[in-house]
Amino acid sequence: MIAFTLHDIAAVTGGTLHGDDRLVDGPVVTDSREAAPGSLYVARAGEHADGHDYAPAAVTAGAVGVLGSRELAGIPTVVVADVQEAFGALARAVVDRNPALRIVGITGSSGKTSTKDLLAQVLAPLGETVAPVGSYNSEVGVPLTVCRITPTTRFLVAEMGATHLGNIAYLTQIVPPSIGIVLNVGTAHVGEFGSVEAIAQTKGELVEALPDSGVAVLNADDPRVAAMAARTSARVVTVGLGADAQVRAADVSLDEQDRPSFTILGLDGSEPLPVRLGLHGEHQVGNALAVAVAARELGAAPEQIAAGLAGAQPVSRWRMEVHQLPGGVTLINDAYNANLDSMLAALRALQRIGRGRRTIAVLGEMRELGNFSEQAHREVGVAAAQTGAGVVIAVGAGAEPIAAAAEAGGVSVRRVADVEEAHGAVMQLLASSDVILFKSSRDSGLRFLGDRITLEQGGYLQDNGPTHA
Repeated sequence: MIAFTLHDIAAVTGGTLHGDDRLVDGPVVTDSREAAPGSLYVARAGEHADGHDYAPAAVTAGAVGVLGSRELAGIPTVVVADVQEAFGALARAVVDRNPALRIVGITGSSGKTSTKDLLAQVLAPLGETVAPVGSYNSEVGVPLTVCRITPTTRFLVAEMGATHLGNIAYLTQIVPPSIGIVLNVGTAHVGEFGSVEAIAQTKGELVEALPDSGVAVLNADDPRVAAMAARTSARVVTVGLGADAQVRAADVSLDEQDRPSFTILGLDGSEPLPVRLGLHGEHQVGNALAVAVAARELGAAPEQIAAGLAGAQPVSRWRMEVHQLPGGVTLINDAYNANLDSMLAALRALQRIGRGRRTIAVLGEMRELGNFSEQAHREVGVAAAQTGAGVVIAVGAGAEPIAAAAEAGGVSVRRVADVEEAHGAVMQLLASSDVILFKSSRDSGLRFLGDRITLEQGGYLQDNGPTHA
């Protein structure tokens, strides 16, 4: 955190300080349990709890002040009319105190978190880099990430999510990017947006915010993303597998663990650049291309990019985690989130990793799809059959269209009511050499089931620090 006094915070947020002035030089937190010496506690009022009630606990843990909407007895508090707006204003003030900071914004319907993790690892050898924990990509998560930068931070990687028009435009006011990456436009949150076209309109807010001197990195393989070139005055670099991409991947191959190798062509005039990823899934190729372009723009040499991509490991939990368990069992836990595109990508990965072995797909509901929900779930069931899934375990009533379509395609299907029943079904079925996939939206809980079975079978979980699930 770049240090601010509470008086400074009142000035940049338009608030009023009640109580003694103090120096905030510790972490900025919205969870009182994460407070530490020198912290600022941001007291947000939600549907189920009022953060102001937890301010004393934050102070006990070391917080020196509170950003809130009312005075708190005995606690120095910057009182503002709107805590969220004030939090965003504070974050922007933090950015402005590091004028040398280079900011990369990343958005897309899927792949944002994997891409920001990948870019942060490639940039880290070049200078101090800050990136979100997990999927901190909202109007709260972005300021929390920003408030971690220091006077010596060189790069900030900002993941930007959205559920409504204007969300990304708002985030770019907090963290104005010089490089914007748009990965894809899919069906995630289509129930909130109303249409895929509205999603595209919102994702494009990122490139609209770029300065004339900026760079828009666009996925040429997604027509809706490629069309965003007309919405920015920044320089455009397109990436993809197609021949029309300015920077493209050639000679893509996948090993037995679905880890891609390929050659990057057209990277800022450099020679063809061979790359081998340590990450799993063919979809990581497009992510890596976008990362390579951004890193090159920020001063990385081609050999540094290749080394960074090769050495990068999964950072955020439950995203294409591949666990090797005793008895030759391979468990794929990709159940942090789900939409149609990521479901199909996960089933293709299951097919490739499971070649010659029995595959089990434990599939739960995709959320926030609105009127598109039943069709999307049926498409997943069709894909399960087309990719040769040996068994589908459909978890919950929301997954029934998956079960019906997979069964119609000849797949053996087990229907279970909930995660606990799914655990019993998995333990009955699982045998040596099986490959098992867990995939669903976060709230379906399958990521925790994947962890439970990994531990029960004698495996271990990757330790990537806080997950903030």
